[in-house]
Amino acid sequence: MSPDATPPGSVRSAAALNEQIRALWTRTGGSLSAQERAEYELLIVKWAEAIRGEIIEAA
Repeated sequence: MSPDATPPGSVRSAAALNEQIRALWTRTGGSLSAQERAEYELLIVKWAEAIRGEIIEAA
């Protein structure tokens, strides 16, 4: 995982996570190594959790 990744249990907004996902794809040129794929998968899970939380809070 990248050195600027937020520690587990930290709360990040869906927008911030989306930006990290986009930056990862840009940085890698659209081709992920095994380590980058693991980082991507973690970001997607965290993004989905954030989206669910934001939708529930808005309701």
